[in-house]
Amino acid sequence: MKGLSLTFRHLFASNAKRKVISVSDDNYFKQLEGTNTIQYPHQKLPVPEVGRYQLDVEIDDCIVCDLCAKICPVDCITIESIKSTTGSIGETSDGSKKLLYAPKFDIDMAKCMYCGLCTIVCPTECIVMTNQYDKSVFELKNLNYEFADMAPEVAAEKRQLLENQLAERQAAKLAAMNKKEGDA
Repeated sequence: MKGLSLTFRHLFASNAKRKVISVSDDNYFKQLEGTNTIQYPHQKLPVPEVGRYQLDVEIDDCIVCDLCAKICPVDCITIESIKSTTGSIGETSDGSKKLLYAPKFDIDMAKCMYCGLCTIVCPTECIVMTNQYDKSVFELKNLNYEFADMAPEVAAEKRQLLENQLAERQAAKLAAMNKKEGDA
């Protein structure tokens, strides 16, 4: 009888909705009445402000320093850079000069271990962790996020301009060396 009464008490108590309260509330882990879980799509638990969740990149603020890719312990960040032939190509929101193009900036969230090291070393704070945690997908390839906004044709053009500039510099250097040897 005691067990059956306990079962009936929990059966009828579970009809009540659980109140969503902050994680920092003293009563957060002491909520015993109501349902055991929240009704997820309609109710969400508040997330802590310092939680480590989904990565996001503001590509306009990226100076392509590659520090985030170098410090990543699981190599989930892939960055490709192309040096500008005209000098500065703009400024970030904090005033840093941009000297490199980023034709590729990919993050494989399937590999990411959410350590947050990439967000700490970023000098322009363009890579941040958002408070989104429910990025469920059916295929792993959908967890590859591409943040670069440069078209492949534009990237090929920038690479060709850089190669031409480097070839011209090399030719000028060889001509100067030949002239110097000819004068001697």
